[in-house]
Amino acid sequence: MPRRVTQLLVGLFLYGAGCALTVEAGLGVDPWTVFAQGLSVRTGVGIGWITNIVGFFVLLLWIPLRQKPGVGTVANILLVGTSMQLTLAVVPPVSGLFAQVALLLGGIAVVAVASGLYIGAHFGPGPRDGLMTGMHARLGWPIWLCRALVELSVLAIGWLLGGTVGVGTVLFAVLIGPLVHVALPLLDTRRNPRASADEPAEAAQSAA
Repeated sequence: MPRRVTQLLVGLFLYGAGCALTVEAGLGVDPWTVFAQGLSVRTGVGIGWITNIVGFFVLLLWIPLRQKPGVGTVANILLVGTSMQLTLAVVPPVSGLFAQVALLLGGIAVVAVASGLYIGAHFGPGPRDGLMTGMHARLGWPIWLCRALVELSVLAIGWLLGGTVGVGTVLFAVLIGPLVHVALPLLDTRRNPRASADEPAEAAQSAA
């Protein structure tokens, strides 16, 4: 249990930090961060705080889907955005394509390791992942379709609101699944890599 709790907390903190690095790279971010960034642009509220608020409202959507949150779900809402906000306060934006790409790839790598940590702790899915698995359970739609509908919707809305969409958005989508696929078996507290190998595709891209 101590290891699982530590993994959960460290993983969620690193997840937010990794997302913050992709924001500072300025080359595009994952769909949910695009959405949070767009809302931040429009409201003036920090993107990290917006991430926490969005997580709370996404959790409310679990009610009609009859999903039950776990400790990890609540911790996700409280910690990921807070970590993102703190990281943005201390890490300045970078300039120059090489530095931007390096920061972007570093952020994606941190998110992948963080995903392996918090998913491997087995304290429940993040609010966004639970939304998509809940849609799958209640509506019978394939997971990939639920994910595509939700993430394309928030991506489009976030972009219209002023969020950053670019090569980083594409790289995040392409790289995060394979990277978490490698990280999760190494960090799974249940020590069952074969069973765990199927989880990243369902949970990796939207913990924040």
